[in-house]
Amino acid sequence: MDCLFCKIIAGEIPSTKVYEDDDMLAFRDINPVAPVHVIVIPKKHIASMDEITPENSCAVAKIFEKIPEIARLAGCENGYRVVSNCGVDGGQTVPHLHFHLLGGMELSWPVFTK
Repeated sequence: MDCLFCKIIAGEIPSTKVYEDDDMLAFRDINPVAPVHVIVIPKKHIASMDEITPENSCAVAKIFEKIPEIARLAGCENGYRVVSNCGVDGGQTVPHLHFHLLGGMELSWPVFTK
């Protein structure tokens, strides 16, 4: 498989880990858009939100259960935002389900530009 995030999970590409367990990995984004910018991914390859099923949704549930802990570990003290892009129009650039955990500053809204 030629998936960037699967290669990070396998240790073929280095990352700055914030959290890891048997099912998920959280690491610092190499091009952060906020002082805290962590990517949170399931270790099982799921291409996007469009591929979440009853059989694999437990991986997503676990990620959302752990996000508050990951946010604290990453240094978010006054809140954070979680974003997931899906598909080309949604801005997804890596075809592996992932969540951007953003914080460390007051975030504005909306976050998109054309």
